[in-house]
Amino acid sequence: MDFNALHVFTRVAELSSFTLAAEQLGLTKSRVSTVVQQLERQLGTRLLQRTTRHVRLSADGEQFLERSKELMADLEQLQAMFQPAASGLRGSLRIDMPNSLARDVVLPKLPEFLSAHPLLEVGISTSDRRVDVVQEGFDCVVRIGPLADTDLIARTIGAMEMCNLASPAYLERHGTPATLADLSRHRIIHYANQLGRHGAGWEYQRGRETALQPMHCALVVNGTDAYQAACLAGLGLIQAPVRGARHLLDQGLLVEVMSDFKATPMPVSLLYPHRRHIAPRVTAFLNWITEVLQPHLTGMDRS
Repeated sequence: MDFNALHVFTRVAELSSFTLAAEQLGLTKSRVSTVVQQLERQLGTRLLQRTTRHVRLSADGEQFLERSKELMADLEQLQAMFQPAASGLRGSLRIDMPNSLARDVVLPKLPEFLSAHPLLEVGISTSDRRVDVVQEGFDCVVRIGPLADTDLIARTIGAMEMCNLASPAYLERHGTPATLADLSRHRIIHYANQLGRHGAGWEYQRGRETALQPMHCALVVNGTDAYQAACLAGLGLIQAPVRGARHLLDQGLLVEVMSDFKATPMPVSLLYPHRRHIAPRVTAFLNWITEVLQPHLTGMDRS
């Protein structure tokens, strides 16, 4: 099988566009379309569903994309065995991570990584939603919080300390809570990936367990920027990582409360598809981002 055809198909699938794939590959759109059609004829199945406006993977295409990435990773490792280290890593990386983490921590350091590997092309998606790593073609995702995925390899690299926050205006109107009993007179802003989810409450550590004190919910949001903005607007209390709130605390825009009743530190993990071999460029990125995030986390495994 032609590995160049696999590369073309993979890029079309990742970008969901023949036009964008052609531009990035330096080919004409007609050539890219022809290569994919020839591959489909060779396999005897439709890999991509095409409409006038969208390109998406078929069920067979989803399986074939994952296997294609494995084969190309094997080829990349095989080629690397006989290439001098000075030739550098090549290819593309697709990463997803929370917006605030990318903006404040990763992107300021990214020039160092790209300087060390100038032939790499890195695509970073920033969102608070839980992306489908395999179906959407990501090489790695950074996730904050408990993990629910069972079909991915997870590397937990540490945790983010939490704090309880309120705006000065909110505290002036409602008073400053000091005990769990005080929370009955306060409102909390609830963060949920899906707005329909319930269960708003005050999370705190009780011994080795995590407990939840039910509270009146003032607002439900599904984005970290909105979560922080709602607190700044005085709409209620929030529980958030210290790292992302430090500058607001230093400026006096937010105030820490209930320091004896903090939420459990949130684990930070790197997730990537379960493959027999991981491409050297993915391994290099995983190692690099671990070093970048380490100073901002607690409970790191330094062994």
